[in-house]
Amino acid sequence: MTGNEGALRGIRVIELGQLIAGPFCGQLLGDMGADVIKIEPPGAGDPMRQWGNGEHKVWWEVIGRNKRSVTANLRVSAGQDLARRLLADADIMIENFKPGTVEKWGLGPADLHSINPRLIVVRMSGYGQTGPYASRAGFGGIGEAMGGWRAIVGDPDRPPARMGVSIGDTLAATYGCMGALAALRARDLTGKGQVVDSALYEAVLQVMESLVPEYDAMGIVRPRSGSILPGIAPSNVYRCSDGEYMIGGNGDAIFARLAEAMGQPALARDPRYATHRARGENQAELDALINAWTRTLSIEEVEALMIAHSVPAGRIYTGREMLQDPHFAAREAIVALDHPVYGTLRMQAPMPRLSATPSSVRRLAPQVPGEHNAEVYGDRLGIGPEELAELAAGGII
Repeated sequence: MTGNEGALRGIRVIELGQLIAGPFCGQLLGDMGADVIKIEPPGAGDPMRQWGNGEHKVWWEVIGRNKRSVTANLRVSAGQDLARRLLADADIMIENFKPGTVEKWGLGPADLHSINPRLIVVRMSGYGQTGPYASRAGFGGIGEAMGGWRAIVGDPDRPPARMGVSIGDTLAATYGCMGALAALRARDLTGKGQVVDSALYEAVLQVMESLVPEYDAMGIVRPRSGSILPGIAPSNVYRCSDGEYMIGGNGDAIFARLAEAMGQPALARDPRYATHRARGENQAELDALINAWTRTLSIEEVEALMIAHSVPAGRIYTGREMLQDPHFAAREAIVALDHPVYGTLRMQAPMPRLSATPSSVRRLAPQVPGEHNAEVYGDRLGIGPEELAELAAGGII
């Protein structure tokens, strides 16, 4: 682990959120150098500590990195007071509770801006802070459904599928982080903080490309289309003799190179495939042609031809391939951390890459809730050991 050269070094973040959206936003800010203090409920802490696959729940090691953990029972006044004191000189607060919750705790934007007008409050929720649905409970999957994602994912003869990761939550968190960065810039100009309102369904809506205007202008309801994008051909996963391989040969010049690689250059002049529109209209037939060719070759053989003919293509990776790939290694896309439990634990490195102020993983995820109670409450708030012991005995921390 390295020193802090990040663009956000010196920025103080208080993370009140739990599960995915709030903590992922905190992870992004922490990776960029912010000092992130996570407030967890006393006892079990954030439920993310128990999430993930397999015997060891290592998702927490990713989403909790670059953070210090304190505990505070935010449902009682003494715990709320601790949070308020931490927020008095903070730059950013992150929360992803149901709208109205932090207001009940006296930790809403109006309350906090009265003591810290420079504070930026990042709020993530299912439907946003306003509107008729604001008070509804909402998880990432619900945002994916309402935002348009689920309707178009999967095969057309089956119910909507989901991506294998929590994309609705992480999109909302990413837009929340983007809003926080914009608000920091605005604060440089005005001296004042503001509220960043990131709704799960609107975060998904942002990446829906032309789905809404297609319906508005032409009445098109985009269907589920399995592994293809209708009209974009060829761009699919094809079966080789020893597995599957992705080829993106759409574009007239690229398709001509693909046809050469296949040993069938006449395909690029065939009226059925010579233009983008023609390939889209004959997409299934063209995919079948390419699939018949790839089945006669291994992945390695197809890949060599794609590289030689400069056709965008790639293998279908799992974690195994990522940890073995020389490009991942050369770009340090995976970071290896010394860990007290796992020895060495590898995970995705921070991104995007900043040339002058690189992001980094400087601190392991807190191993227990409240690991930094003495450090944070002592240094930041001047609370001594005796008072900390009283707070712990009272279930406040």
